[in-house]
Amino acid sequence: MTITADHDYDDLPRLMSLMTGDEKHDFAATSTLDVLWVLYDRVLDVTPERAEATDRDRFLLSKGHGPMAYYAVLAAKGFVPEEWLPGFGSYDSPLGHHPDRVLVPGAEIGSGSLGHGLPLAVGSALGLRAQGLTDPAVWVLIGDAELDEGSNHEAIAYAGAAGLDRLHTVVVDNASASHALPGGISARFEAANWSTTTVDGRDHAALYEAFTAPHPGRPHAVVARVEPKNAR
Repeated sequence: MTITADHDYDDLPRLMSLMTGDEKHDFAATSTLDVLWVLYDRVLDVTPERAEATDRDRFLLSKGHGPMAYYAVLAAKGFVPEEWLPGFGSYDSPLGHHPDRVLVPGAEIGSGSLGHGLPLAVGSALGLRAQGLTDPAVWVLIGDAELDEGSNHEAIAYAGAAGLDRLHTVVVDNASASHALPGGISARFEAANWSTTTVDGRDHAALYEAFTAPHPGRPHAVVARVEPKNAR
């Protein structure tokens, strides 16, 4: 097994093309590609060598259906070997249609069921605070449709009231939510004392600026808008 981490962004389409099979959530994957790349390439303090370090940043993929972009980025950054990719979704592959934290190096949670990731991220941030670990950041990527789930709204309310300023949520908005949010997605977070910003989810410079914006005393939410799911 050979693991290399010398890929760049332009190699991601090739890595994703290696994953074939009966995957029904291809757009769920491509919608997250740029967010994932900017996070792993320029923001997250975590490497394959430090994947178990106590002071690592935590990244939780809540939008776990259609995880091809996630696997491609993990392969590009050396967490998983490239030769695993062609077996994606097969019976004996560690790369399932939903990531499994026991099987996928670097994965913090098993994910795919909508509405679970943000509550888990809140618990992670709260647990780190309770241990006095103030340096690690907790990041969670959710889809806009996950905001149809009440568990997320409870997590948003709690995190804002608790001032979990090491918690960061990225909402990839491809207009697939069933229930409209008056005032937009960011308004829901702002009402709960979060720092928020909305950006083009394909613009790497804008994403990086949004991801690294200061937000003392408050959790931070970035709404990354991409092309609507039904417009393809």
